[in-house]
Amino acid sequence: MAKKKLNSLSDLGGFVFSTNKNEDFSTFNDVDPDTLRPDEQYLEAHFSNKGRGGKIVTIVKGFEGSESDLKGLGKLLKTKCGVGGSVKDGEIIIQGNHRDKVMQILKKEGYQVKRIGG
Repeated sequence: MAKKKLNSLSDLGGFVFSTNKNEDFSTFNDVDPDTLRPDEQYLEAHFSNKGRGGKIVTIVKGFEGSESDLKGLGKLLKTKCGVGGSVKDGEIIIQGNHRDKVMQILKKEGYQVKRIGG
């Protein structure tokens, strides 16, 4: 098996190496950002079929907050729509064209939602 070539520092997986023995590493804590209240959030509901073998999905973008809150919102949307989906790269992906239903659910939860695209 060939070794993977490292092209940049990000290929190291987020590790930081230091030879300074007096370095204070407590400043590098990974802290989730505070989640904004729903009425302060501006979400976008997209429709897409690109890169998915022609399968249609609804994508919710623009959530500002912790990963756990984003996953919770994704779970709520998947449950209410009765379909599968995932949360990746700060986006909620819902299988199928459920954009109108997703927008209704988000508005009921207090989010400001904008329809993007056709």
